[in-house]
Amino acid sequence: MINIDHGYVFRREDFQFVEGVLAASARLVERGFALVVVTNQSGIARGTYSEADFLALNAWMSAQFAAAGAALAGAYFCPHHPALGREPYRVACDCRKPAPGMLLQAARELQLDLSRSVMFGDRRHDLEAAEAAHVPARVLLGTNGVQSPAAIDGSLCSARFRSLADAVTSPKLWALLGEASHA
Repeated sequence: MINIDHGYVFRREDFQFVEGVLAASARLVERGFALVVVTNQSGIARGTYSEADFLALNAWMSAQFAAAGAALAGAYFCPHHPALGREPYRVACDCRKPAPGMLLQAARELQLDLSRSVMFGDRRHDLEAAEAAHVPARVLLGTNGVQSPAAIDGSLCSARFRSLADAVTSPKLWALLGEASHA
């Protein structure tokens, strides 16, 4: 939902923000939300790129958010994969989504109330991690900001939008969060 998935992106020149995500994130910050990124990075376990490569890209991405008025409160990543990859990253862990470990760690370290939080994600496992962490508002976004996300069964999804930009301009999101939209 932050960037268009071009598969194991670890270089700045391959990273492409979803249109409108920085402005939408700034709007969330203006409304008092703490922005936290939680991301699986199995490319590290697979040896496609290193932790240093990811951290360099993350530092650049975080600077882009800050420059747009949407400073990240935190960024958490899981470098593991339970079956694929190399040691020491080939492990079953509690941080790889759909496990809630990164969300719980962020809540502890940043003093977040997950019961008053919202998870925006573009995959089922994002919403499953949020459900496991007891995040009540779970919003499914399209992967490229242009196409609507596929339907997900059950109560896993609170709302669906093509992009974060669409979400923050929708009264439906603010009603879900119990706030007036001020759109």
